[in-house]
Amino acid sequence: MASVEQKKQRCLRRKKRVRKTVFGTPQRPRLTVFRSLKNIYAQVIDDASGRTLVEASTRNKEQQQAIRNGGNIQAAASVGRLLAERAVASGISKVAFDRNGYKFHGRLKALADAAREGGLKF
Repeated sequence: MASVEQKKQRCLRRKKRVRKTVFGTPQRPRLTVFRSLKNIYAQVIDDASGRTLVEASTRNKEQQQAIRNGGNIQAAASVGRLLAERAVASGISKVAFDRNGYKFHGRLKALADAAREGGLKF
C-alpha cells in the first residue's frame, strides 16, 4: 500500500473513532469542521433529521472580502465567530463538537475558542 493510501486510511480510522461517540440531536446538534490547505468549513448538523442547520466558511462572500488567506488561524477564528453568531440567531446554544479526526490545535482550536466566545457551549 502506498504511503498516501496509508495516510488516508489512518485519517478515516481517526474520523470513525470520533464519530462513534458524537451524534447530533435536535437539542444538541453536532458542530463539524473540515479544513483544507486553503480554507476551513464549519457546519452545525442535526443528525436525527440529516439537515444542516447553520454553516460558515472562509468561502462565504463576506469572509472572502475580510480575509486575504483562508488557511490561517485568524481566518478560522473569524469563521468560528460567524458560525456562533448565526447559530445563536437561529436558537442554537449547545453543540457537540466533532473535530473530524483532526488534532485539537491550531486552526481547529482557534475556531472552537471563537465559537465559545460567540455564545456556543460545547
